[in-house]
Amino acid sequence: MPTNKQKSLGILALAGVQPYQEKSGEEYMEEPQKVHFKKILDAWRSQLREEVDRTVAHMQDEAANFPDPVDRAAQEEEFSLELRTRDRERKLIKKIEKTLQLIEDDDFGFCNSCGIEIGIRRLEARPTADLCIECKTLSEIKERQMAG
Repeated sequence: MPTNKQKSLGILALAGVQPYQEKSGEEYMEEPQKVHFKKILDAWRSQLREEVDRTVAHMQDEAANFPDPVDRAAQEEEFSLELRTRDRERKLIKKIEKTLQLIEDDDFGFCNSCGIEIGIRRLEARPTADLCIECKTLSEIKERQMAG
C-alpha cells in the first residue's frame, strides 16, 4: 500500500513492487537493489506471459468462420493486431530475461556505452534500460538524423 508521501508525489508501484527506498550510505547496485529489480522484472515477465496465454485462449474461443467477408475481415484484423502486440511482448520478455541475466552476472545498472551508473530512478521507470539518460538521448538524436 503506497504511503501518503508516495501518493502525494505520484509514485506508483511498478509491476506490483513499490519504488526502491535507498538507505543512507548504501552503495549503488548492492544486493537489496538487485533483489528489488529482480522482483520487478520477474513480476513484469509473469504479467506478459499471462497476457500471451489469455490471447491464445481468446483467439481459440473467438475463432469463427464467418460467411460474411466483412465480418471475417474484421476478425482477421483484430487477430492481426493482437498478434503484433504479442510479438512486441515476446521481444520484451527476451529483453527482460537478458536483463535478469545481467543481474545474475553483476553487470546490471551500468551504461553499455559509457559505463556510468544508469541510476535507480531511471531503472525504476525502465528496468530494461541499458544506457544512461545522456547516452540514450544522444542515440535518439543520431537516430533522428539518420532517418531524415
